Amino acid sequence: MEEHRIAHIVGEEGEGRRIDAFIIEVLGLFPRSQLKQRLVRLRLNGRETKPAKRVKTGDVIEVVYSDPPPLALEPEAMDLDILFENDDVVVVNKPAGLVVHPGAGHRAHTLVNGLLAHCASLKGSFPDAPLRPGVVHRLDKDTSGVIIAAKRPAVLERLSSQFRKRRAKKLYLAFVVGRLKERSGRVETYIARDRTHRQRFVALRAGEEPPARGKRAVTAWRVLKEWEGGSLVALKPATGRTHQLRVHLKYLGCPIAGDPLYGQGRRTDAGRLMLHAWKLSIALPGEERARVFVAPLPEDFRKRLRKNGNADTAH
Repeated sequence: MEEHRIAHIVGEEGEGRRIDAFIIEVLGLFPRSQLKQRLVRLRLNGRETKPAKRVKTGDVIEVVYSDPPPLALEPEAMDLDILFENDDVVVVNKPAGLVVHPGAGHRAHTLVNGLLAHCASLKGSFPDAPLRPGVVHRLDKDTSGVIIAAKRPAVLERLSSQFRKRRAKKLYLAFVVGRLKERSGRVETYIARDRTHRQRFVALRAGEEPPARGKRAVTAWRVLKEWEGGSLVALKPATGRTHQLRVHLKYLGCPIAGDPLYGQGRRTDAGRLMLHAWKLSIALPGEERARVFVAPLPEDFRKRLRKNGNADTAH
């Protein structure tokens, strides 16, 4: 495998960090799960060092690392919850905890592996996208709900164009910590990667002039139910930025329950990120009118609603 070398002078953002954390969170070279297999050697101020060594402002770090090993995508039989299927698409109710497609740290046991087993022709239909055959859009690992995949490249382009042009409409449900100040509203910010934590994003306030970095993000929200310490909200994103809903709820002061990245250290009894992709409206090939696909509420959502006396909310 080919090796790569990078040298970096530590700024104030790295003061006191371990080198391994600096490589992952500040330089963003690769995720923590790949550290052992990809890190070849480290030098600090010209001397060999170990990943646990802490750095200070002005130190020079030299990192030699290798390419990741190639992924081999294999079919895996799964009990998929199919909401709809025809010759063009398959619509699935993805469970929380299932990664959509293989990538860093998730080389197998993904939704794509299951789709390959379910639809034998899928792999051969997308020779130019061997790791993401038919993937139109994605959901975070811990987000449950409706997701659509295409069976042919022409269908993939038709569906993807609707997402790009914002014609595909998505509606999410989320349990949040605390209560929003209004019953409904619209939040507009710019979203950029956090400079001190590469896995996180931050919301930058929208003003008359856009900030120097970040992409515009817009989310409409409506409160469905409230109780002491929490709320159930419906979320309608007008844009599709990474972690958009999670970042916007944190920005509004009510992070999504169970969110390990944006939960602001608040303890909840949620076992996972309580975000569910409830509805997807999209036009299928050969059809002029959009169809609406609905993913029933998962049991952990229903349990929380029952606990708060709202079992009939959001069928």
